[in-house]
Amino acid sequence: MKNAPKPDHLSLDSLLSRLREGHFVIPDFQREFEWEPKDILELMRSLFLDYYIGSLLLWKGSRETFDALACEALNGFDGRENRQHIVLDGQQRLSAMYYAFMAPPIPAPNKKSRYLYFIRIDKWANDEPDEAFEYDWTSRGINLLASSDKQYEERLFPLATIGDSRRFAIPNWFQGYDQFWKAKRQDAHASGRPSEVDEAERSIKQGLQFCDHLDELLTNYQVAYIELDEDLDIDKICDTFTRINTRGIRLDIFDLMNALLRPKGVNLKKMWREVEPDLEFIKSGNANVYVLQVMSLLVQGYCSPKYIYYLLPGAKRAVRGTDGSLTYRTLISDGDDFKRRWSESVKAIKYAISRLRNDYGAISPRFLPYNSIVPALSVALQAANTAPSSSQPAAFRKVQDWYWASVFTNRYSGAVESTTSRDVLDVTQWIKDDDAEPHVISEFSDWLRDLNLRDETRTGRATYKGVLNLLVKNKARDWVNDAQPMADDVDDHHIIPASWGRANDLGSWIDSILNRTLLSKETNRVIIQNHMPSAYLRDWITDQDEGRVREILHKHMISDEAFKILRRDPFGRADYDDFLAKRQDTIQEAIHGLLARQVDISPKLRDLDSRIEAIEVELRHLIDQEVDGDEGQLPGHLRARIGERIKGALRTQPGLADELKLLSRRLEYADLGEIQGVIVGKTLWGSFKSRFGTPQHAQQRFGQFGKLRNAIRHSREADAVTQKDGEAAILWFEQMLGIRRPS
Repeated sequence: MKNAPKPDHLSLDSLLSRLREGHFVIPDFQREFEWEPKDILELMRSLFLDYYIGSLLLWKGSRETFDALACEALNGFDGRENRQHIVLDGQQRLSAMYYAFMAPPIPAPNKKSRYLYFIRIDKWANDEPDEAFEYDWTSRGINLLASSDKQYEERLFPLATIGDSRRFAIPNWFQGYDQFWKAKRQDAHASGRPSEVDEAERSIKQGLQFCDHLDELLTNYQVAYIELDEDLDIDKICDTFTRINTRGIRLDIFDLMNALLRPKGVNLKKMWREVEPDLEFIKSGNANVYVLQVMSLLVQGYCSPKYIYYLLPGAKRAVRGTDGSLTYRTLISDGDDFKRRWSESVKAIKYAISRLRNDYGAISPRFLPYNSIVPALSVALQAANTAPSSSQPAAFRKVQDWYWASVFTNRYSGAVESTTSRDVLDVTQWIKDDDAEPHVISEFSDWLRDLNLRDETRTGRATYKGVLNLLVKNKARDWVNDAQPMADDVDDHHIIPASWGRANDLGSWIDSILNRTLLSKETNRVIIQNHMPSAYLRDWITDQDEGRVREILHKHMISDEAFKILRRDPFGRADYDDFLAKRQDTIQEAIHGLLARQVDISPKLRDLDSRIEAIEVELRHLIDQEVDGDEGQLPGHLRARIGERIKGALRTQPGLADELKLLSRRLEYADLGEIQGVIVGKTLWGSFKSRFGTPQHAQQRFGQFGKLRNAIRHSREADAVTQKDGEAAILWFEQMLGIRRPS
């Protein structure tokens, strides 16, 4: 690069002097200082071991640039600033050095306590660097810092001595250390304690060795830096910032957008600070990114970083037309437009949080199945809100169906940006078109057949939290105070005590979600404790009555059959298995009932639904037969879709891996439209035409069949024409497939 600035170097001693004097400031578009105490410790170890710690990128600032970028001093700096350089790359390292060496009286980032850093001289001298460095956040550390004699006695050199502004702080410390151990040596010699004399001799020698090393380190350790000219424009500086931060430790998209928006007159970090309290329900470091994702989804339907960049005011996105031509479209006109859309995005997320807490059972952040589902849910609810008033109830039911299907299939457990975009597209299309059911809905039904809640023992899993959400939705009340769950008091407690599980070698199975329910801490302490259900249920029934107890337990998805099992005395492993099996049935039925389509339907429609199911099964079987189990004969796009869905299934049910090698099982992950595409498509039509006649006629029958199927599955009343056409299609398929109905 022509005229590119060349790296320069300065000694560690000079760098620390500049840190102490306030030469370095941080632009507002940078992240906060966020290193963990152990990260700071690792940097100290790297310095003392003479490792390269990377170069700094500094911009020689001016009064105008300091003010324009709202520059602030390093975290903890409390002296008089002498601003000279804006730190573009190296903020975390410089802030860590300041914190360790200057020891400001403030807590470490995201901690409640102040952390102090020390080096064990004896460990260092014995070439044990992994053991030589330590930090302390307790009162012991404060006392150590205040007492030189304690430091000498424990051979702990405080790094704060290096940052001490007093002129001879380091020489004075080592002189004191030497005198302390010489006095120890003299006293031990006079008292006839030779082992202590040897210890003092070693300590004196180790102190001299460490003093020499420290002197050499401060003088000879060179820190590389690049200085950019103060005349560079701010927008070019921001661009440089984003480029150098896409290497090494990558900044997230919020940081990058913050840098790029600043020259556009948008202070993104300030805007986030203003709305952060309203979104504190989302306990995630990505909450600020979610606002940008919702903006992007509302504006263009995509939310990956590549597309979020197009939210920059004036940025032009290339759009390819149906004829292949490219046009360029500006999504956000100016800074005011960006701020307006940001506010709309925040409003959509706040509404989603309200629905999560009040309608979906996530009464607190720890009960939210996924943070990452919030952007998709926010946009889906926005689509339902803007649907025509007459169709809004159905639209909200569809969003609810998609949400629960996503939760219980663990759909948002991995990389989610592409899933989010696809789901938003599918759900918004479904709201407009009743026949455009997303595949996740049918996938949910398939998943439900193989549900195994016994193995759901990890409290962070979406399925685990989803069951707790169901308990809230089911109006499960506390066993003592008869109150609904309160976010700050309720928790998931064992029904059969964990102590019994340990005594019976149940391992993690005692923690199954089937053995947990929502209770207050007081109830767990007063009623359950470590008592078996036979005991605490007996006392509870005595206090109230059995009918009332059963009624309360029903709300906790404990059926009468499960209640009887809990009262068994003695209670053994077989009884535990019986209880889990009965509770599995009850919870599984409740999950099954989540989808709006599961409301009661007439006997005639139920019969038609059963016949539809039989036809779909036979169509899949027919395809498997015609291609002789060879998936390679199916169209490539269908194979890809099946493969993607199976990957999602295997993340939650890895035990299905062997079964899903068979095409007959893999075809269960193809929806009706895709089955239709296989049969009437050009690739394989020759294998099916003798059975189905013409592709046009088969297409017509598939259309009639699909309309009735979707109406029944979504509890919509089918009009007379749809029902008659659908019944005719059912009869036709039964004849073509040789399905005989029982008489």
